Amino acid sequence: MAFLVALVLGVVVGIGLVVAFAKSENARSRKRRALAATIASFARMTVEDSRKILPADVYPSWVVFARQQKLKWLNQELVKIWPFVDQAASELIRTSVEPTLEQYRPVILASLKFSKLTLGTVAPQFTGISILEENESGIIMELEMNWDANSSIILDIKTYLGVALPIQVKNIGFTGVFRLMFKPMVDQFPCFGAVCFSLREKKKLDFTLKVIGGNLSTLPGVSDAIEATIRNAVEDTLMWPVRKVIPIIPGDYSDLELKPVGTLEVKLVQARDLTNKDIIGKSDPFSIVYIRPLPDKMKRSKTIDNDLSPIWNEHFEFIVEDVSTQNLTVKIYDDDGVQAADLIGCAQVRLKDLEPGKVKDIWVKLVKDLEIQRDNKDRGQVHLELLYCPYDMKDEVSNPFDKQFTMTSLERTIKNTQNGTPNGSSLSSKTLSRRKEIIMRGVLSVTVVSAEDLPAMDIAGKSDPYVVLNMKKSKTKHKTRVVNESLNPTWGQTFDFVVEDGLHDMLILEVWDHDTFGKDYMGRCILTLTRVIMEEDYKESFPLEGAKSGKLNLHLKWSPQPIYRDT
Repeated sequence: MAFLVALVLGVVVGIGLVVAFAKSENARSRKRRALAATIASFARMTVEDSRKILPADVYPSWVVFARQQKLKWLNQELVKIWPFVDQAASELIRTSVEPTLEQYRPVILASLKFSKLTLGTVAPQFTGISILEENESGIIMELEMNWDANSSIILDIKTYLGVALPIQVKNIGFTGVFRLMFKPMVDQFPCFGAVCFSLREKKKLDFTLKVIGGNLSTLPGVSDAIEATIRNAVEDTLMWPVRKVIPIIPGDYSDLELKPVGTLEVKLVQARDLTNKDIIGKSDPFSIVYIRPLPDKMKRSKTIDNDLSPIWNEHFEFIVEDVSTQNLTVKIYDDDGVQAADLIGCAQVRLKDLEPGKVKDIWVKLVKDLEIQRDNKDRGQVHLELLYCPYDMKDEVSNPFDKQFTMTSLERTIKNTQNGTPNGSSLSSKTLSRRKEIIMRGVLSVTVVSAEDLPAMDIAGKSDPYVVLNMKKSKTKHKTRVVNESLNPTWGQTFDFVVEDGLHDMLILEVWDHDTFGKDYMGRCILTLTRVIMEEDYKESFPLEGAKSGKLNLHLKWSPQPIYRDT
């Protein structure tokens, strides 16, 4: 008996030791992974990041000394080679920027070229360095730089009136972060095939314009136009993801050049509770939407007059070049006619937060300045519907009619899911020779299931709610029955809408309280049809806009019938 007891105790103790050892090893493994992740995060930190976390007086003296020595050595070497850098960089800037200046040349000018370009004798000063990537494929590093230049830059401009003016660009002050990429790694000196450089972040770019031997104010509007042209040229030729590739060893480095990686479909649905910028009446809002802030890459919505909760329902398509670093920016302005528009607020969405091939429906809070996110003032919200479509998306069927049809990426994706052509029919070569536009025609079935937590509109603390369904473009309306004395009504009613253009239509559901001698507005939901067209069947709860509480429970179905029209 004693033997059996000892045997059992021994087995239990042994198992306990094994379990305890396993848990200990797992805990140590988790700590090691967490430590490795922390070290990797610190390795990616820039000097500016470290300054935000820790004040300078808490750095160990050896850390401060090592960093200062590294930067001191780097700046000393740059001063030595600056005359040669000036000569090489000046010619590179002239050849790359001058065509861009011509591209963005104001219409009031006949020509805009460099007549003199040197970077001066004052070398930039590096204030920070960070290694972002170091592996077999190459090295990526970023350098934070300050530059108060004494450059000699003279632009030769000519107007259509025959006036020629030499304009000097002076007092250049720049602060920013340059990204350098040394790729690919090779087995011969200097161990990398090419150098890519780009302006990763432009924190400050100041300069003044002066007419040599004259006054620029004699030509109204020319100064602002030239300044805008210079800033657009810098944005287009130097700002990331644009990069300049300089071969060091002869070879093919086309894979390092900037290439589009996908498209971003943006539906600007609406905004709500915008700040009123007008003293009399309400603001007249419009939106500017872009990924890169260049005139030919920015989209403007229509202006909605006298409305602080405008509905746009406009669609835009953008080319994506680097999903890991690029953002979608939305700026909402108050249209003041001939006067400059007033900024109401702006918002930004990181493209890396989007799931490829899946629609993201979001409300984004507006702020005054994208660089200063801590904005406590309520400036309103903007409603966006986003779809990122990478070119290499594995589950996307290639479309053989890309060159014959004018379609957005969203329309192509949807059409590919419909097996190419309507009703499976084949298209003749004569039909394919004409440009057409796809229209997503179909039947939308909306089941208004129920509502929850509606606001009380009657004195007795109840409401008599019903729902009005309105298809915006076709102006088709349906209405549910009235449910008496309920804040959590159940309808279970289904309504069908024949939709002629699903990609550009929207469904508006308004909840009303029925009274004997009228009705009271309770709130609304505004839905685009993108999701139901792609998923064909889904159930969702939608919060009521303009109400303190409440939500609608809906079931939506889509029966597609794509048709084509000539454009």
